[in-house]
Amino acid sequence: MSSNSQSASVARLDLSKWRNLPVILIVIGAIGAGAGLALGGLKQFAFSWLLAFMFSLSLCLGGWFLVMVHHLFDASWSVATRRLCEHIACLLAPTMLILFLPIAFTAKSIYHWMRETHPDHSVQSKYPLFTIAGFYVTMAALFVIWWFYSNRLRHWSLRQDETGSAECTRRMRVFAASGIVLFAITLTMAAMMLMKGLMTEWYSTMYGVTYFASSVWVTLPTVYVITLILQRTTALRDVVKENTYYMIGSLFFAFTVFWAYVNFSQYFIIWNANMPEETFWYKLREVGSWKYVGQIVIIFGHFFIPFLMLLRIDWKLKLIPMVPLLVWAWLMHFVDLEFQIMPALHADGVLTGGLLVDAACVLFFVGVLMKVLIASILRYPVYPLRDPRMSEMLGVYMPPATGGSISPEGAK
Repeated sequence: MSSNSQSASVARLDLSKWRNLPVILIVIGAIGAGAGLALGGLKQFAFSWLLAFMFSLSLCLGGWFLVMVHHLFDASWSVATRRLCEHIACLLAPTMLILFLPIAFTAKSIYHWMRETHPDHSVQSKYPLFTIAGFYVTMAALFVIWWFYSNRLRHWSLRQDETGSAECTRRMRVFAASGIVLFAITLTMAAMMLMKGLMTEWYSTMYGVTYFASSVWVTLPTVYVITLILQRTTALRDVVKENTYYMIGSLFFAFTVFWAYVNFSQYFIIWNANMPEETFWYKLREVGSWKYVGQIVIIFGHFFIPFLMLLRIDWKLKLIPMVPLLVWAWLMHFVDLEFQIMPALHADGVLTGGLLVDAACVLFFVGVLMKVLIASILRYPVYPLRDPRMSEMLGVYMPPATGGSISPEGAK
């Protein structure tokens, strides 16, 4: 792909229709969050901010995961979406770090173990992780890892655009190979510290996996729709193919099943063991309106509706079912996080809590992420210019760099 072709793509990339939307979301979210702080108090605001943070963090971690999977599997279909996923991953730092600061300052209002002078056994057994110093050191380490790997992956990707060197490809694969291990560790630590830490006496070895499944599940339709928007602006018209949307839709279907599998497995194992230190977490979520959220909304909305819609192959390529399904996926992910976080504050049910404050904080976060993401899309090339799999993705033949052919004897 020549530099002239890329310059033309950048020149016709017009996102003016979307530039006002982040500002609108930020203003609405800020007003709602401010009203929640004034009327509901600091604790309600802190929990709502935590929910919005975990919602946005899942999108950023999902983007990072998709970048690494692209390099580890040496995929060709995902070349067109790789740069977008790199931008989403780079939102982890400094954007998400800045948005984490309110949680850092209000942590004592969120986590009961920070206020206890004599913590119980469930906290003491997690020493030194579940200490005030351990909490902040752990979160600082997570952001350092997230910043380093997301930054290096995009750095070498942009360097590849300039030089086309195989060294860039090798470096990205090395970072992906080591990063995928740290991804699993850091995502699990974030889920344990920020969400599971709300109830330290609860035990589950599958909690990190459930958050991972949710993160990738909600990121895939997000990438689908943003790619569609960029293609409609003609910036990705020459590189995005029908197979790109089909593969994203197929992965979306796969993670719909995977999410259901890991969540059911967690529930079944805890129910079968019938140990009080494990079952109380679900018992709390089977009273009030939480019962209907868990048994009806999440089961049918988070699994059955997407599952049945994505069963059809042709629907993965149609706008009418896929665009509403993105909105539905965001809504179900929001409800799922409500189910995970808010019973610690509102035990009677979801309707007794500050649902509007939660939604306002999510809108604020989404507006901030959109604004930064649009700036990144406009600043850098929209797709990798010299990815070695570009010709394969486009379905064209590229002769060897030497211009000659390889004889059977040479191949041996």
